[in-house]
Amino acid sequence: MSKARKGLGRYGEDLAARRLAAAGMEILERNWRCGRTGEIDIVARDGDTLVLCEVKTRSGGRYQHPMAAVTPEKARRLLGLAERWIQAHGGAPPGGVRIDLVGVLLPRRGAPAVEHARGVV
Repeated sequence: MSKARKGLGRYGEDLAARRLAAAGMEILERNWRCGRTGEIDIVARDGDTLVLCEVKTRSGGRYQHPMAAVTPEKARRLLGLAERWIQAHGGAPPGGVRIDLVGVLLPRRGAPAVEHARGVV
């Protein structure tokens, strides 16, 4: 992955984390890796619910909307990562687990648009 693309992703994750925190969620962890299986961008707590959040950032003119980026294959991988995170951290909380998606659009001009979809998987 190029340095510019990594920076873009990091910026999108920063915006997403701020949005989640502003919505009252507690950010527990960022960029949790599980070997070669993958990464959870943001792990948060929403009341007594554990939230595993996928962040997709897009910039420029023509691009696929970030909310369209979670394919069935990606959803399966996210569910597997959720199970591994729960196993590694002592089990699921009383409120269960939810997987959310935050899409960040960075237009050529103007402020970024940040969309938060709850329970996408």
